[in-house]
Amino acid sequence: MKGTLLLIAFWIVAATAVRADVTGAEIDAAVAALEPRVIEWRRDFHSHPELGNREFRTSKIVARHLRSLGLEVRTGIAHTGVVALLRGSLPGPTIMLRADMDALPVTERTDVPFRSTAMAEYRGRQVGVMHACGHDAHTAIMMGVAEVLAALRERLPGIVMLVFQPAEEGVPEGEQGGAPLMIQEGLFETAKPAAIFGLHVISTLHAGTVGVRPGPFMAGSDFFRIQVTGRQSHGARPWAGVDPIATAAQIVNSLQAIVSRQTDITAFPAVLSIGAINGGVRHNIIPDSVEMLGTLRTFTPALRQEIIDRMRRVVSNVAAANGATATLEMMPDPNPVVDNDPALTQRVVASLQAAFGAEAVRAIGLQTVAEDFSYYAGAAPSVYYWVGITPPGQDLRTAPDNHSDRFFVDESGLAVGLKSMLHVSVDYLQGGALSKKSP
Repeated sequence: MKGTLLLIAFWIVAATAVRADVTGAEIDAAVAALEPRVIEWRRDFHSHPELGNREFRTSKIVARHLRSLGLEVRTGIAHTGVVALLRGSLPGPTIMLRADMDALPVTERTDVPFRSTAMAEYRGRQVGVMHACGHDAHTAIMMGVAEVLAALRERLPGIVMLVFQPAEEGVPEGEQGGAPLMIQEGLFETAKPAAIFGLHVISTLHAGTVGVRPGPFMAGSDFFRIQVTGRQSHGARPWAGVDPIATAAQIVNSLQAIVSRQTDITAFPAVLSIGAINGGVRHNIIPDSVEMLGTLRTFTPALRQEIIDRMRRVVSNVAAANGATATLEMMPDPNPVVDNDPALTQRVVASLQAAFGAEAVRAIGLQTVAEDFSYYAGAAPSVYYWVGITPPGQDLRTAPDNHSDRFFVDESGLAVGLKSMLHVSVDYLQGGALSKKSP
């Protein structure tokens, strides 16, 4: 027995002696070498955007790249999702890294030479398609992360699960997709992570900076449809019918009063917005019905339910007061709040500060944008952070917002995204802040 213990101790000491941790300097050098390829990948994806559940070309390129690195690759999860496992040569934890791949129904108006001219059908209409939120950058960055980690796998502990997710921006009507469907189709049967990390490029930070917040970070989001039904009549004789357009206008105004006059927003903000109104086909015909589409953003389940209850009363009662009827339909699979695990966030902040300096790591306030990354948090502690992509000299207040047809990515931010995710990941796998020294 004593001899066996001595032998085990010998092998532990020997393994420790030969292991050379990956250093921050090595990662930084790899990022510098790979940056041109990441930019090339991003520009290619930007020129060929695809809507949610239709990321056929994108996922094919991603899967081919991951297989070329010798990873275990699964395709077809949640329609077009790609999942890969990278196994380090040393024992250690399992982590998950996530990137989203889908674009938006937006006609691009930037003047970059690789701008999108793609068209697709969306809700029965031909629309332009654009990576107006930066998912092309996320996909390219994560492909770079996979390449660097694959080159270092002989010295890496643990397992890295790389998730390329479709349909973060939502799915076509009548379909399922995004993070909920990935989980439903067995994502966490592939591996069970101890920690999950994700990033998002953002126009509200300058390139060269990153932002993060512990606890509640990004709002929970609901999408809804309001159907207003009146009675069609001649536009010159509105009294002969019931005008759903005038009713819809009153409903919109009354809905705004829910947040501005009926909700205590001193603890957490809330946003209620109508994004689309569809009704009528001719100038002198009052239509039979109007459809409205909107979104609700909240930070607590109680406030969410309170506002939805008030919305139902407003929609029904305002319609009734006009002689019309109206229904409120909340869409399935609302996004939960993105809630960063506080302890894990401390580790991420330490890693980001070691990589970029404390001055480049910004504390972010509550954000009313939303993300279905929040679904993954039920499986393991998670942290989601932002990477700036607005040129350093530009006023952030005038920078085209994410989802804008003029959304612009300062490509120096791609290296920041790549470097940040590598530092965060390797730091966690190795159990401490990365040294800048060479081995």
